[in-house]
Amino acid sequence: MSGSASSVLVVEDDVRMRRFLDTSLSAHGFNITEVSTGREAIDAVVRIKPDIILLDLWLPDMDGTKVVTTVRQWSKVPIIIISSRGTEESKIESLDLGADDYITKPFGAGELHARIRAALRHRLGQDGHEPIYHNGDLEVDIVAHEVRVAGQPVKLSPKEFDLLRLFITNTGKVLTHQQILREVWGPGYLEESQYLRVFVGRLRQKLEKEPSRPTRLITEPGIGYRFR
Repeated sequence: MSGSASSVLVVEDDVRMRRFLDTSLSAHGFNITEVSTGREAIDAVVRIKPDIILLDLWLPDMDGTKVVTTVRQWSKVPIIIISSRGTEESKIESLDLGADDYITKPFGAGELHARIRAALRHRLGQDGHEPIYHNGDLEVDIVAHEVRVAGQPVKLSPKEFDLLRLFITNTGKVLTHQQILREVWGPGYLEESQYLRVFVGRLRQKLEKEPSRPTRLITEPGIGYRFR
């Protein structure tokens, strides 16, 4: 999982279902990539390395189970099956082949989000990362995008959370200005250091007891920042 917002690969050929998933997931801060065939799905896993896959079984060029077996040859990315096949046999086959979860259509947005959070937390645990980060009175749920300071919720914009997540997953390391800009804003923003100064200032205002004398988000003069 990278330092930016969680990326979801939606593999679904039904336009209405894709519209529902895009609206629901985008509203919760996920980055969405949509494809409609199995071949496109396999190519996208290689190309974008998503954090999680939502996979329909009925695809125009191949059965979704073949996508599962192909991806599992090299990737441990969480895969949630979203299908109208509700039989026990179909669920068992998909899970035995390597899918992480199975949700039967129709389903609600709340159930889907819960399944995604559970799958992402499980993968974080397997990768050695804690899904809930604690640092003094700071608590960050990396999957649910929730932040609390001294028990009180703190509202961050999606980009502010992207930046905080990058710092958390690199705690103790010095990150250069260009490293941060590349990860959070993209390669086209490597010279836009003013963005970084503004957003670091916002994070300090929200997370530090004394923003002018930060103890968490430390400036490394001429280099970048360190989160400690």
